[in-house]
Amino acid sequence: MRNFRGLKAWQRAYTLSLDIYRATKAFPVDERFGLTSQLRRAAVSIGANIAEGCGHRSDREVGRFMQFALASASELEHELLLARDLHLLDSPMADDLIARTIEVRRMLTPIVARLQRHPPRPSSLATRD
Repeated sequence: MRNFRGLKAWQRAYTLSLDIYRATKAFPVDERFGLTSQLRRAAVSIGANIAEGCGHRSDREVGRFMQFALASASELEHELLLARDLHLLDSPMADDLIARTIEVRRMLTPIVARLQRHPPRPSSLATRD
């Protein structure tokens, strides 16, 4: 098991999630089940997948969850662009959140690449001829 709290990518994703919650608090009520929910879920998913991946033993499983976190970061960027262009977020705030989302994605990319380069470890439960 790895300590997810020590990963800078998780730390940045966590603070980004908190700030997404704060930013969406002022969204219109009619967006509660729309973009507000989508932004929050995507942001939370980044850190949650990093944490869950760190709970797995094999590099393959860790890599799989890091890939999920990377995909959630891409989703979050898309939704932030929508929120900005729909004027739900002012441009400076949206641009800051987008830049921080891209930063998290850039931090995750080499982690995913490194974990995907390692071949899966043979299972200790595999039968031998």
